[in-house]
Amino acid sequence: MIRLAIPGAMLLVLTLAGLSLHTPGAGTVGTPEAKIELVILLGLSAVVYLVAVVAVLRWRVRVIWLVLLIAVALRVPLLVSPPFLSSDLYRYVWDGRVQAAWINPYRYIPDDPALASLRDDAVYPHINRADYAPTIYPPAAQVIFALVGWIWPSVTGLKLAMFGFEALAVGCLLGLLKAARLPAERVLIYAWNPLPIWAFAGNGHVDAAICGFVALALLLRVRRWNDWAGAALAAAVLTKFLPVVIAPALWSRHGGWRLVLSAVATMLALYAIYLGVGWRVFGFLGGYGTEEGLNTGSGLWLLAGMAKLFPLPAFASKAYLALLGLILAGLGCWVAFVRRPDDAVALCSAAGAMMAVTIFGISPHYPWYYASLAVPCVLAPTPAVLWLATAPVLLYLDTYGDRFVWPSVVFVPAVLLAFWRPFAASPKEMT
Repeated sequence: MIRLAIPGAMLLVLTLAGLSLHTPGAGTVGTPEAKIELVILLGLSAVVYLVAVVAVLRWRVRVIWLVLLIAVALRVPLLVSPPFLSSDLYRYVWDGRVQAAWINPYRYIPDDPALASLRDDAVYPHINRADYAPTIYPPAAQVIFALVGWIWPSVTGLKLAMFGFEALAVGCLLGLLKAARLPAERVLIYAWNPLPIWAFAGNGHVDAAICGFVALALLLRVRRWNDWAGAALAAAVLTKFLPVVIAPALWSRHGGWRLVLSAVATMLALYAIYLGVGWRVFGFLGGYGTEEGLNTGSGLWLLAGMAKLFPLPAFASKAYLALLGLILAGLGCWVAFVRRPDDAVALCSAAGAMMAVTIFGISPHYPWYYASLAVPCVLAPTPAVLWLATAPVLLYLDTYGDRFVWPSVVFVPAVLLAFWRPFAASPKEMT
């Protein structure tokens, strides 16, 4: 027990120390110096966490109560504190408030005079892109925001909702570990990871719902409940589109089409709720891609690095994204029709690989985009995926627009680790 108690206590101390750096009332940490200090503490937390992961993988420990107790203790101080590493949570609260007033959240930007009566001093001033961008979040996310908007329309209410999705993820992961006959304590790989802790308990990112829905889809697939697995996958996809890439891992010869039809039907039903605005139901999706430099390649790590060596042609970004799409399509076909993962470990391994290739390819500079990678790592902790699920805490450091030099601290080791698999303890885990 002591092998986990010590790193658990260290994680709690580091978390409280990081939280203490926040200047009360400040929308960010407070000062650039405090931000650097916080990222140093997050980096130290990542190191301690990885030590705990090695301990739980190498030694048989039967202390699931301790793992869950520390997981909750790490989150409680952040849950009751205001978000200060991102302002996205205020947009969630706003979207929920708009829906509680029976207004389609895709219809108006927050700054529109039609919504003037909904403004306040606690939420509205903190909404990012309020004067030009409609909401970007898909229908499943909007349903979550609406429910919170009707029940407890506040930052705390949404944080608790995300905590609930984390609890769903942990519960499903425990079910998957049981199905794979692996120690329940391995849920620590998700529950103690500082990236989800700070992204979800600290800043309430809706990606927590992705973790819950993805874990649920994997568990339902293992139990052969393909219809429900398809619905869970659809909910994950319409929370934030990226989880669509795990669909090949969930495919099976027996029941695969039922999963697909269920997913499509669920997505159509969710979109139908908001179709009163027509094509505006896709919100700020196109504008976001432009802002993030996907159209020019400046926001893509590999292209940003190449641009430092020589001028890129105008079509570089389109060619890169097309190549990434072909790679994902080929990998997806191999996973679905050649590898055909069926047991819990193989499913998580395939899902983790698809998610990691996708997130590496688009290389977002927002740390919380990587947090859902911790879910498949619980059963299939390949080093490259585990690194990408943890190291992006370093991306909280403000690099002033640089999308290559500092992000290389995350992406270069990921490439190197892709060729190293020390955690596989049996042929089954090597699948």
